[in-house]
Amino acid sequence: MGYALQTLFHERQRYLPGVLAVAFSGVLIALQCGLLIGLFSITSLPIDHTRADLWVGSPQVLSVDLGRPVPEKFLSRLASIPGVEPPEFYNQAFANWTKPNGGSDLCMVVGSRLEEDALGAVSELTPELREKLTEPNGIIIDESELDRLGVKGVGDTAEINKQKVRIVGLVKDVKSLAGPYVFCSLETSRNLIAIVLPKHHSTYILAKCKNPADVERIASELRELYPDDMSVFTSEKFSIRSRMHWLTKTKAGVALGYAALLGLLVGMVVTSQTLYAATMASAREYAILLALGIPRWRVSWAVLVQSFWVGLFGIVVSIPTSFALGELASLGGIKVRLPEWLLGGTAIITLGMAVLSGLWALRSVRQIEPVNLLR
Repeated sequence: MGYALQTLFHERQRYLPGVLAVAFSGVLIALQCGLLIGLFSITSLPIDHTRADLWVGSPQVLSVDLGRPVPEKFLSRLASIPGVEPPEFYNQAFANWTKPNGGSDLCMVVGSRLEEDALGAVSELTPELREKLTEPNGIIIDESELDRLGVKGVGDTAEINKQKVRIVGLVKDVKSLAGPYVFCSLETSRNLIAIVLPKHHSTYILAKCKNPADVERIASELRELYPDDMSVFTSEKFSIRSRMHWLTKTKAGVALGYAALLGLLVGMVVTSQTLYAATMASAREYAILLALGIPRWRVSWAVLVQSFWVGLFGIVVSIPTSFALGELASLGGIKVRLPEWLLGGTAIITLGMAVLSGLWALRSVRQIEPVNLLR
């Protein structure tokens, strides 16, 4: 171990390309996966930013934005379960937004209760904003969506499904992957999406459990009691389900995964060639060790240890670089998430890649013979 480190230090110019190749692979994998996580976390935002523990929707619903109407009488099913606090209705559906200048776009209408204990109101809706939403056909959108929707700010009007609406407030960092989110009261949402929401129906029924430890048990109990005409999810599982649906539907995960794999292969090739060249450059020193009786497996082990340190140094470089590039992307409005498990997984993969490169570079050790010293 000490010999390998000393060799790396004294021959650092030879091994630097390998370290940079490992760092490049690590940064590419972390950023690609972080971008994917950040992108598809947007699809589950209505779940992740609300207080509900249970989501009840139509059978086999694939994602939170694809819910179909369910009868409001299903509310009694949740209310009858011990340990469940009073449930509430929640509406969400795509609608047609008509701009003041005559153009149109797709939007996502989100209607919820506005009281302080509301389960469906996203956390970005402050008490002041919820108070403003009590205005009939009053809506709130993300300020970054103003240009897309053809409006300038609070006070402007537009039409949703041929119903006139007025912007009463703005929020930040509540973007949508498809149509922009349009937040409103339950009453307003029923008016705006009446074309797809029959009378006495809602898109979802939300509930909160008195004891958080009972959430999974109650969800399983409801699924057993009503297996055919409704779906029951915990917030965590519904969030994952929504993200996975968009991940598989758009094939974005395949594209980003392919790019990350390509970066990994490039890093492996560069690292293995670097280690091979460095070992051959030190062939005379290794031949002397073999002539002195050092077993060939010890020389091979030294090369593998060098590959380990090259990988470790590459990881040390890649982690802060990934954070820096992630922050740079956020300045441009691109969300990149780098959770600890992602960085840990990236480190393991890139370190394994470096060790595999070392194994490939061992072919150079087989070419070293002590007799070469006599030439």
